[in-house]
Amino acid sequence: MIPKISKTKKMPGPSWSVRAWERCPAKINLKTKEVDDACKTCYARFGNYRFKNVIAARVHNEKAWKTDTFVPNMVSIMDSYRYFRWFDSGDMYDVRLAEKIYDICKQTEWCKHWIPTRMFKLQKFDKVIEKLNALPNVVVRFSSHSIEGEQIEGQYTSTIIPFTDSPTDATICYAYDRDGKCGDCRACWSKDEKVIAYVGHGQVMKSVLKKKGLIK
Repeated sequence: MIPKISKTKKMPGPSWSVRAWERCPAKINLKTKEVDDACKTCYARFGNYRFKNVIAARVHNEKAWKTDTFVPNMVSIMDSYRYFRWFDSGDMYDVRLAEKIYDICKQTEWCKHWIPTRMFKLQKFDKVIEKLNALPNVVVRFSSHSIEGEQIEGQYTSTIIPFTDSPTDATICYAYDRDGKCGDCRACWSKDEKVIAYVGHGQVMKSVLKKKGLIK
């Protein structure tokens, strides 16, 4: 069962994904028991991600990773890639999946891996996340629940800020000023960049910002 790889014009390399809403168990705030603000605005719930063929590819991947051939197949696929993003939608929702991702990353030292995740909220993922971040070619970025620039101290982090001029000490992603493309930027894959901030955009984001009183 060959994994389905996603390729976008924005990024310098491909990605592997599963469904967003169905495979993001950490979207729920453990204190409030409600969906985090950042997850309410998730881009992977809208646009092209609603197409039947896009959903089908992600359902396929949810089956593919459980096979014995997943690790060698992914290692083979990555032979010509130098940058790879895991989960442009979804998350490493199962520890067994996370362990297989570790095996793949360890066997593809020529490729830099960026893994955004919220699974750090669940203690059972602690050991595998620690192992992943110990690899020199891997950055596991803890995705903040916030859309106001809050960061997770002591970790590689990504957060959302409401505006381009919002006060922050994070490295701001300016892809949306460059036709939505990374260009020559590789900050998300770099261990030298502790925090990346993405500027909120889209109608759903505006709606959530209005409800929070951040915009009129």
